[in-house]
Amino acid sequence: MLSSSSMVEQPSRIKISGIHAVSSDVLRSNILTRLDGASLAALSCTCSNLHSFSSEDSLWKKQCSLTWPSTLDARVQSIIATFPVGHRTFFSDSFPFLERNGVMNNLPSSVDTTELISAVDIFYKDQVIFSKVHVTETVSGWFLCSPMRIDLVEPKELISTRVSLVNQWEDDTWKSDLEENLSLSWILIDPIRKRAADISTRRPVSVERHWLTGELHVKFSTVFVGGDKKKSQEEVEFTVTVVLAAFNRRGEEKAEVQIREVSLVAEDMEGKNLGGKGSLVILSSAMGMKRRRFRAGGEEDGKEKYREFMERKTGKAVRREKETAIETAACWIAVLLLGFLLCFYLFIHKNMIAIMNKLMK
Repeated sequence: MLSSSSMVEQPSRIKISGIHAVSSDVLRSNILTRLDGASLAALSCTCSNLHSFSSEDSLWKKQCSLTWPSTLDARVQSIIATFPVGHRTFFSDSFPFLERNGVMNNLPSSVDTTELISAVDIFYKDQVIFSKVHVTETVSGWFLCSPMRIDLVEPKELISTRVSLVNQWEDDTWKSDLEENLSLSWILIDPIRKRAADISTRRPVSVERHWLTGELHVKFSTVFVGGDKKKSQEEVEFTVTVVLAAFNRRGEEKAEVQIREVSLVAEDMEGKNLGGKGSLVILSSAMGMKRRRFRAGGEEDGKEKYREFMERKTGKAVRREKETAIETAACWIAVLLLGFLLCFYLFIHKNMIAIMNKLMK
């Protein structure tokens, strides 16, 4: 006969394995804090528990500050605090690349925002050498009607980078060095609409040396397509230019690299500067674009898009030059023809007068 004790069911033991076996304290303090932003975002999509742990604002604040030191600025922090999910929303807006050559249809005639915040960081070998936050007002007639240009360095200002080059400035090694090791992020923040976007390609799309001054012009470019209809769509290029110069003290082999210019301009396909009003409309629409791409491999894609854009731009310039040459030739032909007709008229008129005089005699 079975005893009563043996008839009592023993509680079953559920074995917990995998990531769920790790305590929440260890997960928060020793695992999540060691991940980068992209890995943290991917982990948050695996299950509800990890999503909850990965949504803590302190984690995303750390990711933002490590990725973009300029976001530690008090003004930027106050704006990020107003975003729907704080630093996590800001990171999801700013980390992916904007869709290059993305078509923006039904552009609004104007944008109701009072200012744009620029959070800019320049890195050399993953070490920050320049970091600045700049506020641009967007409501005055001066901004709306003038060509858009944001300058972060004063005309006579020289900013030391603590970067020294040895026997590189005089040959071509400087170009490959900067292409591989220099990176830039230019995040534009709309505090009214609570949106942000990085308009940089991160890596340079072009590094050229000025033939006269010897300064290096490093370009980061993003191209957008805007318009309501296919025939009226226009390409607009937002270009960040960083001008570098080398200062070599007498008797020293190393040359210190200095920053002389960091600027953002907007140009159309013909190379004309876009006004502040049109630039603001395109930038605001770009911030609202849902199609954004993960950064892996995006640097090379940005270079390729830039080359394609420059080919189209050059082709359009050549066609424009041909059209101008044809128009000029047509004008000269018209002038010569009119001159010939005028001479012929005067000749006939003179002869007719002579004939009439003879007949009257």
